[in-house]
Amino acid sequence: MKIYLVGGAVRDALLDLPVTERDWVVTGATPAQMSAQGFRQIDSNFPVFHHPKTGEEYALARREIKTGAGYRGFTVAADPHITLEQDLIRRDLTINAIAQDAQGKLADPFNGQDDLRNGYLRHISPAFTEDPVRLLRVARFAAKLGHCGFRVTHATHRLMQQMVTNGAIAELKPERIWREMKKALAYQQPWRFFDVLNGCGALTQLCPDWTEAPPSHPDHTKPAHSTYHALRQACQLSDQPTVRFAALWLKTTPPDWLDSVLEKRFAQLLHDARTARSNLAAWRGNSAENLYDFLHRHRAWRQGEQFIHVMQVLQAQSEHLALLETINQARQVAADVDIASLKAQGFHGPALGQALAQHRIQAIQQLSPAKF
Repeated sequence: MKIYLVGGAVRDALLDLPVTERDWVVTGATPAQMSAQGFRQIDSNFPVFHHPKTGEEYALARREIKTGAGYRGFTVAADPHITLEQDLIRRDLTINAIAQDAQGKLADPFNGQDDLRNGYLRHISPAFTEDPVRLLRVARFAAKLGHCGFRVTHATHRLMQQMVTNGAIAELKPERIWREMKKALAYQQPWRFFDVLNGCGALTQLCPDWTEAPPSHPDHTKPAHSTYHALRQACQLSDQPTVRFAALWLKTTPPDWLDSVLEKRFAQLLHDARTARSNLAAWRGNSAENLYDFLHRHRAWRQGEQFIHVMQVLQAQSEHLALLETINQARQVAADVDIASLKAQGFHGPALGQALAQHRIQAIQQLSPAKF
């Protein structure tokens, strides 16, 4: 029995990136031998085990044979005679097919280290086309490693185009699409996820309401579609995936497939940001009363973090920027009103609420006269 660290942990360590999770491959072992050592098999039909102490995943080396449609249409064969190279060849990209043994020695049968040095996202074999999820994974790795200069090779790009032409998008489940998209939204350059999918023709099927899909501009010098621009702006304002998601779809309708899988916090921020945008469109002047009313209706103090995220979404659209700055300043000065002091003066219940509102309006009025 030999155990190897594989995949993302090896890749990220070689790139000097944080390693967030570790996966292992075991050669020369049977399920019975793994169980005898305390490993717990996750699924009786699949040779993956949890370590008895760390909980990390240990998979027996295996081969996968395409027998049906979709990313579940595979027959898995695992036995002690399957080699490490036979296991690694079933993976998606060369940079994800590097293994490390207990002594730190690397096994790299598909030259993944060369592609790490050169910044290439390259498929390993033509079997890449058998799993439609790989379209999403390549796009996600482009987002994850874009800041390191990684790009999809021409040959892999052509295979991805072929997969889209052959109907791969229809085989993807909404849960898996959202899972990969949500991960991409947390990376430094999430727009590259959409850029890669646009380049292979997948984006118009995944996000049909983006009538003008974000164009590919690696040099960042050409004008971008407004949706693309909003995502870039949101990334400068926040590292929160919810903010970036809401900035993407503030002006367009999310695709139908998202309805069943979108988490509440994403949907709520998008709803709140759209409501706030509508209220800004009907703005009637920068009076202290109007500013207070906007802040109060959007729970700027009771749900302060959510309100900040709403404002970041709106700022990402580069609309009403001067007004948004004034609103933020109004929120800050109004938040400084001392509620404890009002209570000490004898205000309680509804009277406290009225006094708090009055004092907050007065605080807003102290802003620069240029604001009104």
